[in-house]
Amino acid sequence: MEENNNENQLNIELSEEVAEGTYANLAIITHSNSEFVLDFIRVMPGVPKAKVKSRVILTPEHAKRLLHALEDNIAKFEAVNGRVRIQEEGLPLNFGGPTAQA
Repeated sequence: MEENNNENQLNIELSEEVAEGTYANLAIITHSNSEFVLDFIRVMPGVPKAKVKSRVILTPEHAKRLLHALEDNIAKFEAVNGRVRIQEEGLPLNFGGPTAQA
């Protein structure tokens, strides 16, 4: 007896605009008892203000699935490219470059 794998397939559309992506270099995560909110922000050097560029709201179950998927993908990335190092001092708001002067 043949199984029909088409029952488990999901057709996902990706518009050209969404496919371009949105760059973010900071994520802030908050949660309530029923949802996790991920705000993705682009911080620019020398600019004291930053706007949320994208917000994703997840159920706790989907947040945990995302955590496991990220852990799996980071492990695969590191196996090929080496360990990803994280600065322990927090977000470097000056990006290591010269300070802007007028």
